[in-house]
Amino acid sequence: MANTFKVVTFAAEPNASGTEYVMYTTPSTTTTIVLGLLLTNIHTAQVTATVRLISDTSKTGATGNANNTTSVLIKDAPIPVGSSLELLAGNKIVLETTDQIDIDCSVADKLSGTLSIMEIT
Repeated sequence: MANTFKVVTFAAEPNASGTEYVMYTTPSTTTTIVLGLLLTNIHTAQVTATVRLISDTSKTGATGNANNTTSVLIKDAPIPVGSSLELLAGNKIVLETTDQIDIDCSVADKLSGTLSIMEIT
């Protein structure tokens, strides 16, 4: 198994408020570890951000529902003018094949982001 560290960035998203921007989708035959996510307000006023983990993978060996679903990692978090919001600092999230991280913002094209990951293939 190969471990590859990667960075995924975007300059200004989402295209419209309420239309989530898919920042990352785990490739086939890959498990991804999310190491950190930084969102920066590039607007002239405060914005809010929502980050979701979209998963439809099965929970083999786990109790409860047969499959994973969408999980909100942070909802409507305020990011002041000229500021950044660091998510998952010191914590890790495991993404399985086809799992996605998506981002929404209260104002179109006013978030910039950096996602640090490790892909295990």
